[in-house]
Amino acid sequence: MGQIAVLDQNMVNMIAAGEVIERPASVVKELMENSIDAGATKITVSIEDGGRKLISVADNGCGMDAEDLAAALEPHTTSKIKTSKDLHGISTLGFRGEALASIASVAQVRAVSRTKDSEGASCIEIDCGNKGSVAPASADYGTTIQVRDLFYKLPARRKFLKTANTEMGHIIERFTRIALSNCDLDMTLIHNGRELYRLSGRDDLRERIAELFSSEIAENSVETKSSERGLDIFALLGKPGISRTNKKFQYVFLNGRFIRDRFISHAIKEAYRGCLEPDRFPIVFLFIQMPYEDVDVNVHPTKIEVRFYNANLIHSQILGCLREKLLETNLDVSAKLPAIPHQKSTSSPSGLVRDQKIADAMADFFKKHKPVPTQQQFAREARYQIRGTKYEGPQLERKFLQIHDSFIVAQIDDGFIIIDQHAIHERIIYENLCRRIRESKLESQKLLIPESFEVTVSQADALKTNAELIEKLGIELAPFGPKTMAVQAFPTLLAKAAPLDFIQDLIDLLSRKDAGLDAERLLDEVLNMAACKAAIKAGQKLSDNEIEKLLADREIVERASRCPHGRPTTIKFSISDLEKQFKRT
Repeated sequence: MGQIAVLDQNMVNMIAAGEVIERPASVVKELMENSIDAGATKITVSIEDGGRKLISVADNGCGMDAEDLAAALEPHTTSKIKTSKDLHGISTLGFRGEALASIASVAQVRAVSRTKDSEGASCIEIDCGNKGSVAPASADYGTTIQVRDLFYKLPARRKFLKTANTEMGHIIERFTRIALSNCDLDMTLIHNGRELYRLSGRDDLRERIAELFSSEIAENSVETKSSERGLDIFALLGKPGISRTNKKFQYVFLNGRFIRDRFISHAIKEAYRGCLEPDRFPIVFLFIQMPYEDVDVNVHPTKIEVRFYNANLIHSQILGCLREKLLETNLDVSAKLPAIPHQKSTSSPSGLVRDQKIADAMADFFKKHKPVPTQQQFAREARYQIRGTKYEGPQLERKFLQIHDSFIVAQIDDGFIIIDQHAIHERIIYENLCRRIRESKLESQKLLIPESFEVTVSQADALKTNAELIEKLGIELAPFGPKTMAVQAFPTLLAKAAPLDFIQDLIDLLSRKDAGLDAERLLDEVLNMAACKAAIKAGQKLSDNEIEKLLADREIVERASRCPHGRPTTIKFSISDLEKQFKRT
């Protein structure tokens, strides 16, 4: 007797549910997408016990009559495609006809629907594949689907569900994705009778981001858009100061559908290169519109993965749009000073009263004297004011000072800035190197005494392979004996770098097996390294002339707010923030 048997339809649906319905959040996603496809302008999602007890999605869409309602919960029934040609230009969020049948095979489902031209509604109930008949019901226009006791007849599946809070977190994430791509919808999310979100269909994207996340994200994002070669791009790009440690806050939408794609992720990462530290991830809200026939969304049942017919075009267009905006944006970091609770001096200990007087005196001094005072002047003026006398000491013409031989404090019109001397010099050198190397190879100078170093066979091969790049850098290497080479000439722009240290690090970079860098990216990595090695170091004492030159170069260099590795070069403190700290306002 044969071993192969034909599965019954309910078993097929249950297997399909394993692909489509991973957890309660999957049900919410599928039902909300159906509501959007039905033309709804208002959707209400009600959840109990993290979705394990109840998931209810109600909309005011076109609704279904009794015949369509009965058919909608059968497997592979859909109104969204008719022929195989329709698969080449899918414009709806759902189309496979799997979701409702899969959900109904693993839960208790009650669906009520009414069309606008119908006098009454229709209702149908299904219990894990056991389908009842359609009956009349009382309901408003649209459709309401209630899903109860998900996986209750599948204990092996149900035991893998997490706590109510965890499952609710996943539901909120699915709700958020749909809310971001449909700002014109009224949307409500309720959990255990408590309203979590009520979003207005009159929101713009920034308002919706503020409601779903925070006003900080909405206010610290810059807008960019482009339209070229049939690809429309709109994005809100989070400034580096609000970056995160993972990709969770990168939302990409294609024709209204939330997707994940490695080409787009790489384009985002490359766009922020040099604007953000390598271990940080930017906050990005990216919306792409393109012809439906140029993308295949029928790749996976969850439809979160897509296949582009021209992925390289997508990558280059997104990278160009995002990076151009970031490079022209001032990414200076404003200091985030802690809020100081108000303290009544009458009830404060004497020490706090004295400290407050000193703080007030310091603030007075800062406001009176335009040049940034030294810490000693602050303290001296404070002591004189507390004693009721006036300090008549000399006033510094300088509007800057160096602290801890690492940072420069400089006065600006509305406050002052603190500059990382190494980071800003690194950026200045990097931009200079980029400009010079675009024009020709870097100028070099012969060393009085060539500096020799040993190389392995693989290192020698790496140097030979990248000989053109090394020549472009203005470095001249020559054999100096068995397994030995010598540095004959070195670029003048890197005069402060030790030649052998630089060459060794260069060899390590060129020899990296996992680098996988193209010529442009490799050159950029080399210039980053060169700028870092040649830049002023932290702990290095600078003369007034050196500081003045650094500040002058900062004003004319591009992208001065970040070093080539993406770290901030400058932090700004405003007078208003300081006055709040000193309780002057």
